[in-house]
Amino acid sequence: MSIFAILFVCLVAASVVAGKLPPLVLDLYLAASMITFAFYAVDKSAALNGRRRTREKTLQLLGLIGGWPGALLGQSVLRHKSRKPSFQRLFRITVVVNCAALVWLLLARG
Repeated sequence: MSIFAILFVCLVAASVVAGKLPPLVLDLYLAASMITFAFYAVDKSAALNGRRRTREKTLQLLGLIGGWPGALLGQSVLRHKSRKPSFQRLFRITVVVNCAALVWLLLARG
């Protein structure tokens, strides 16, 4: 699944280069993804060490606002939140909603 995240970011970058999207969109996806990956790493560490965890709602919100490529990498690399069906169902919905918003933005820009 992490290949999907990498391909998505490449697609956004290509859209920026082609003038279809403003560079800020790529910047936001990259920043949100790095922050989200960091949240997954901190939560994984907390889970392993019995410390206070990050709320699932927080992880889902970070994915929804554009950090889902980082979340996918976190799930793959860190093996975190990748096997919880209820989390994965909602996560997939947030990815679809985010991608739909990006498609709308692309179509609205012409």
